[in-house]
Amino acid sequence: MQLFYEPNILDTHTLNPIDSKHCVRVLRHTVGDQISVMDGIGNWFNCEIIEDNPKKCKVSILSKKDDKPRKSSLHIAVAPTKNIDRLEWFLEKATEMGIEQITPILCEHSERKIIKPERLEKVIISAMKQSLKAYKPILNQLTPFKTFIATNSNADNSFIAHCNEGTKDILKTVYPKGENTTIMIGPEGDFSVSEVELALKSNFRAISLGEARLRTETAALMACATFNITNM
Repeated sequence: MQLFYEPNILDTHTLNPIDSKHCVRVLRHTVGDQISVMDGIGNWFNCEIIEDNPKKCKVSILSKKDDKPRKSSLHIAVAPTKNIDRLEWFLEKATEMGIEQITPILCEHSERKIIKPERLEKVIISAMKQSLKAYKPILNQLTPFKTFIATNSNADNSFIAHCNEGTKDILKTVYPKGENTTIMIGPEGDFSVSEVELALKSNFRAISLGEARLRTETAALMACATFNITNM
C-alpha cells in the first residue's frame, strides 16, 4: 500500500510538492485513481485524484476511518548520538513499534549538541508510512537535561536508565502495565552522577536494562520493546 502523509488534509486537498511529484511522476497515478492518505493523528482517508498535476496533485476525500490510540503511551528522552545515523535508526524503529513521544536531551556528557529536526521528522514520517501507523510520534526540540527534569518531575512512572553505582530495578520487572511511562536514556558516556541524583530527587526511579553495556540507541529501543511486550 502506498501511503501519503498530510497533517492538515481538507475535503478537497492539494498534496505537498514532494508527494505530488511522487504520486504523479513516479507512481504514474492519474485522474480517477484512488490513494490512501493519513494525517498522523489517527485518521485514514481514501481519496480520489481529481487533478494529476505533478506539482499540485489535488485529491478529494471519499471516505474516512480512524484508529484508536494505545491505552498507554511511551515517552523516551534520549541523548542524541555522536553519529546521527544511530539516532535516526532509533527513531525509525521506535516509530515502527508505535512510540508516542521522543525528546532529544542535552546532557553533561553529550557528544552531539546540535540536531536537525527537519531531517529527523522525515525519518519518522517515512517509518510511519512504511509500518502503516496512523499516529506520528511527537518529536520535541532538543532540551537541556535540567529543563526536561523540571517539566516532567510530577509525571507518574518516570524512569532513568544509567550504569552508575547504586540501587536499580530491572526495567521489565517494574514497567507499569497499561500506564503512561517516561524513560530517560543517556549519552555514550552515561549520565553524570549529579544528573542521576537530580533525577532521583525529582521523582524518577533508577532502572537497569540488564548486565550488557548497550549503545544509546540500543538501550532506547530495548526500552520501547519492553514497553510493548509488557502492554501486549
